[in-house]
Amino acid sequence: MHRRAVSWRWPSAVTAPSQSMQFLELFVQEVSAQGTLWAFGCWLVALLVLAAAPDREGVRPRRRGASFLVLLGVALVPATVLCRSQKMSLADDLALFGSVVSGIGVVVLLGLIVFDVALARLSVGVPRIVQDVLVGVTCLLVIFSTVARAGINLTQIVATSAVLTAVIGLSLQDTLGNLVGGLALQLDRSIQVGDWVRIGEVTGRVAEIHWRYTALETRNWERVVIPNNVLTKAQVNVLGRRTGQPLQWRRWVYFNVDFRYPPSTVIDLVQNAIRDQPILNVAANPPPNCVLMDLCDSYGRYAVRYMLTDLVPDDPTDSVIRTRIYFALSRAAVPLSIPAQAVFVTQESGERSEAKRQSDAAERLRVLAQVELFRDLSTEDLESMSRSLQRSPFARGEVLTRTGSSAHHLYVIRRGRVSVRVGEGDLQTEVAQLTAGNFFGEMSLLTGEPRSATVVAIDDVECYRLDADAFRRVLERHPELANKVAAVLAERRVALLATREVMDEEKKKRLLASNSSDLVDKIRDFFRIA
Repeated sequence: MHRRAVSWRWPSAVTAPSQSMQFLELFVQEVSAQGTLWAFGCWLVALLVLAAAPDREGVRPRRRGASFLVLLGVALVPATVLCRSQKMSLADDLALFGSVVSGIGVVVLLGLIVFDVALARLSVGVPRIVQDVLVGVTCLLVIFSTVARAGINLTQIVATSAVLTAVIGLSLQDTLGNLVGGLALQLDRSIQVGDWVRIGEVTGRVAEIHWRYTALETRNWERVVIPNNVLTKAQVNVLGRRTGQPLQWRRWVYFNVDFRYPPSTVIDLVQNAIRDQPILNVAANPPPNCVLMDLCDSYGRYAVRYMLTDLVPDDPTDSVIRTRIYFALSRAAVPLSIPAQAVFVTQESGERSEAKRQSDAAERLRVLAQVELFRDLSTEDLESMSRSLQRSPFARGEVLTRTGSSAHHLYVIRRGRVSVRVGEGDLQTEVAQLTAGNFFGEMSLLTGEPRSATVVAIDDVECYRLDADAFRRVLERHPELANKVAAVLAERRVALLATREVMDEEKKKRLLASNSSDLVDKIRDFFRIA
């Protein structure tokens, strides 16, 4: 079987000099008829404008697609002219197709300029689905007008396709419902990208609203896709949004306390602990509060209600609230309730109970003996005061003492670290950190003066608290102890002053004597000792 060689050569109508002018005239006429020059100019202007604008998400692929359509329409012009010169019927189809695709490309580019450049500079946000609808409708108008100018009767096409349209509409009922639902969500802005919503058992942040579905991102790093027609029919809770109010969401933290403790006492303890020191992501206004929710068989059911300002860390913030509740109740020796039917059986021998008591007494005595103020006390006096020590735990971030407050007790740190700060509000400055074995609050204990510094727990801290009444009993038995304690306080005060300014030994002695005498008078006056 022999193959015949085929060679290509330009038609004589084009290659002949006389026909070249005819081809050029046809080209100019075709460019004018299809509006190719106008489309090409719009494309160049659009590229310049979009190149100077910020590169927003989704703009680049749409710009590339629109540019391809415009350039395709331009590239079809020579092919159309060539077909016309050869009297081919394909010429009209190519001309129509080129006009349509270039027109669509121009509409898309103009849409990018309007929505992603002009309105963006005016800070006017138009939902993506609305942009797509407007651009799509404009493209349909361009197609219909181009087809009508080509002499095609659209009425017959629409009439003959009515049945087909009905069939397609019924088969795509759910899909169309999703499209209409997505458009409705964007237009009424009932749900916006970034909102936290709860739909049934699903809670998440709205990541995207598409034509067919809305995507939620949950705290568990899950992406939940919900059809738009489901959203338009279901109840959707938009979390944290209230007209005229900042973004914040009320949270509830429940706990139970036995009936042996009055509700007013429990509410005050917990509420003061929650409000005393700001908690990250907890709104100051309205302030958190504690309420009695119910009276059960053997306990009261309480709840702390607070406003969460960042909706992402919900469980971690609840954990901080529960920690504050636990430590506040522990300091007041108020245990959390257990079910009434719970029964604990412990075989506790007398020897074991005595061993635990002696171990606790020894620990209290050891901690108290570390306090420099009480270095001259006898073992008997130390044991007397140690029996009055109260265990006082604090959670990380809680305030142990506050500047200007009146509290006549001293703290001895058993475990953890605290920060000593001076100043008010945001102007507080840390001047020291104290660890296990240190103490603070001695001036309030001995003279009744208001607190001179704010002390905040850096870690979970366990302290022993010594109240003024316990020291009063020792001082009544040994009035001369006031002089010894005043001397220790004076030494600490003069040593602190010496770190701030240069002073000689003579000045230190004068200050020591003056401070010691002044402190003795204050101690005796506070404890009313002659």
